[in-house]
Parts: sequence; C-alpha cells; structure tokens
Amino acid sequence: MAQWQKKQIQRDNGMMAEAQAPVIISASRSTDIPAFYADWFFHRLKVGYSAWTNPFNGVRSFVSYEKCRFIVFWSKNPKLLLGHLDELKERNIGCYIQYTLNDYEKEGLEKGVPPLEERIDTFKRLVDQLGQGRVIWRFDPLILTDSISMEDLLQKVENIGDQLSGYTEKLVFSYADIALYKKVKANLEKSHVNYAEWTTAQMEEFAQRLSGLNQKWRYQLATCGEKIDIERYGIQHNKCIDDDLMIRFAHHDKALMDFLGVEVKESLFGTEIVKKKDNRDKGQRQFCGCIMSKDIGEYNTCPHLCEYCYANASKEKAQENYNKHEMNPLGETITGK
Repeated sequence: MAQWQKKQIQRDNGMMAEAQAPVIISASRSTDIPAFYADWFFHRLKVGYSAWTNPFNGVRSFVSYEKCRFIVFWSKNPKLLLGHLDELKERNIGCYIQYTLNDYEKEGLEKGVPPLEERIDTFKRLVDQLGQGRVIWRFDPLILTDSISMEDLLQKVENIGDQLSGYTEKLVFSYADIALYKKVKANLEKSHVNYAEWTTAQMEEFAQRLSGLNQKWRYQLATCGEKIDIERYGIQHNKCIDDDLMIRFAHHDKALMDFLGVEVKESLFGTEIVKKKDNRDKGQRQFCGCIMSKDIGEYNTCPHLCEYCYANASKEKAQENYNKHEMNPLGETITGK
C-alpha cells in the first residue's frame, strides 16, 4: 500500500481535515466513474478533494488532489470524458483510459451499456482527442455460458478487433474466474445465467487462437491478473496501472518521474530513461502487475448492472446508491452521503 503525503484540507462544511495526497489516481476499479460520475469527479478535482469509504472497515477518509499528476480511468462507457479532457490538460495532469469494450448484446449480460456501435465510435473519438496508446481495449471478462461458446467469444473479439484496427495498440483480456468471486457467482445465479468455468486446456486453446487472429492486427496481447502462463503465444501479464505508459506519455513531468523513481537524461542522441525502483503495488492480487495508485471509487455504486458484476453485491443496492448520488451529485462522496 502506497504511503502518500498528508495534506490539510478545508471541507465543504468549512471544517479542516487531514487527507492523503496521492500522485496517481485510479478512477476506478470499484465503479464506472467516467460513465456515471464524471461531473462529480471533475467537480471534486476542482474543489481539491473527495471523501472515500474503506470497503473493508467502513472508515471514511479524505483524498487531496493537490499532488495528483496522473489518472487512470476505467470504463465501459467513457463518452462523458470527451467533454472534460481539456480540464486535465489545463491542470497538466496526464491520463489514459482502460476501456472495457465487450460484446454481450445478444445474451443481455450488459443491459446498461450503450449499443456496441456507439461504444466503438466513442473509442475512436477518444483516440482522436487523446492520441494513440492512451485508450486501451479490454475484453474483460471472457465468460462461457450455455449460450456463449469459445467460438462465439473469438468471433466477438475478432469483430471488435477489426473495427479498432488503427485505433488501439493493445488488447487486455481475462478469463472469468467465477468461483473466486462470490459476488459474481451470486449475481449470475440470481439472474439464472448458466455459466461454465474455464479449464486450463480451454484457456490455452483460446490464447493460441487469439494469437492467430492477432497476426492481422499486431496488437500487444496481455492478460489481467491471470495465473496461467501463455507467453509462448505472445501474450504478456499486464500492468493496468502502468508506469511504463506514464513514462511514455509524461516523462517531461518531473514530479511524476521523481515519484516513480525515474531519471530522464536528455542528450544529442535522444532521451534516456533510467528506472531506479520497483513501483509494483504489493497490496494487489498475486498476479496483478499494477503499480501504486489510489483508487477513489466505491463498490455497490455502478448502475450498468452487468449480470456478472464483481463490484456490486446486488443490482438493487447499486441502484439505491446511484439514486442517493443524484440527490447530492456534487457531494464529498460518490453517494452524496
């Protein structure tokens, strides 16, 4: 867990409080901030802080944005970011987007997301505005059911991959590990989705066939948090919060580079990058490669209401919290409480 600097903030109610001041923000693994809470987030960024509730002990703390130098957005529908990206440029804050672009339309597993055609258009518009490499395609998770076979998934991936050619450099994917996540299992069973766990042999076959498809795209292929080693198919273990990408896009930002332990040397021969420390977040899952960041989202707040959701205990709870947000949309917390 990163030990961030502490700052004194003045809260909306005029009281003073201590806040952690992270350099890298994750927005967010816990909910879809760009799709539903973009206005809230950019308002809080302007105010200078937000409040966050620990999902394990319920304790509220505060996050100052004074030191923020880079933001990683996660979303299934980041269209609203198009109207806010200039605000980040004005603040000299870098960003990239982990864009989960699946196709479960026919099966109804993601009823809350826009049509696939619209989401692909949003992807391209974001690339046009941000530039190559800053919008990363995720097909996550790959789920097998009685109506979705491996062949179906490969066709879905190929269809999207063909349309994103020239707009993405990378495809990140994960195999749905339903037994590992009690919320996912409960949500699928409650919705009467007859799922199947991936076997090692199936994972191997999918990886091999995906690698074959990739001969025409030449994307970087990577898995998210997967134990299985499929590097022989050209598939790497991913860092979703990625210091290498941050260095690529923001090596001119001395404060960020100092935090990452990076020395940038300019010479007649070009720019030399020297990484002096391991930034991996030891608090993440065993096979997660992410570096240290502060996630500012909250569970049970995503109204996409996907059938396989790991972040909501129930659709009802997520909708209830979103309704609370709408009653106080600019409050200290996502839920307005």
